Amino acid sequence: MSGMRRAPRLPHGPVAIVSSPWVVVGAGVLVMVVLLVMALGAYRGRSPAPDGASRPPALPLPTLAEVPSAPGPASSPPPVRPGLSGRASGLPPGVTAGSRSPSASPSVGATGGVPAVPRSPSRAPQGQPAMSGRYRVVQSFDGGFIGEVSMVNRSAEDRGWTVRLEFSGGRLVTAWVEGVPQGTLRQAGSGFTYGSGVDVRPGGSVSLRFHMERAPSTPGVCTVDGVRCSGF
Repeated sequence: MSGMRRAPRLPHGPVAIVSSPWVVVGAGVLVMVVLLVMALGAYRGRSPAPDGASRPPALPLPTLAEVPSAPGPASSPPPVRPGLSGRASGLPPGVTAGSRSPSASPSVGATGGVPAVPRSPSRAPQGQPAMSGRYRVVQSFDGGFIGEVSMVNRSAEDRGWTVRLEFSGGRLVTAWVEGVPQGTLRQAGSGFTYGSGVDVRPGGSVSLRFHMERAPSTPGVCTVDGVRCSGF
């Protein structure tokens, strides 16, 4: 039968697999499912440790007391001063602030065992008065001025003072002391004498001021305890 054609034969083996795409896709899906099942099994195999399982002991943290501190410099006790007790917190009875006792005996220092020599009281240099004064004009205005006599105690003890001022004319309005209690004022003509109200400590200073009217700014006489003032 020459007029009839034969049906083509289907390929066998690997050629048949390649020619069927659904076979390849199904094999890939199967491989992925197998890998997923294996991964889940491995994850479930790692179970957490039970509550009663022993754990490694935790290392103790160092506390503040265990940290060694660097040795600091040794503090030396303060030296003992003459006339002061180790238990007393102030000056001994009979000793005023700012003065030194000339009869204090030397004491032994607490650190080196060397006796502390007390300082001798300061004295005014030779040729200088114990109480010195300096005159100046503080302010001048029409009809008068304000003058000042500044004094310094250069001796080693508390001292009082007396200022004497005389002018060739004019009138004293008032006189006062700066910063301390007032003293005694005595007028005599165109001049006056002013005595201190309180003593001045060694090395201390005080200022006397006064208001003069219709008087020359330069006095004819200015003395402190009989010693001529400087500054004019």
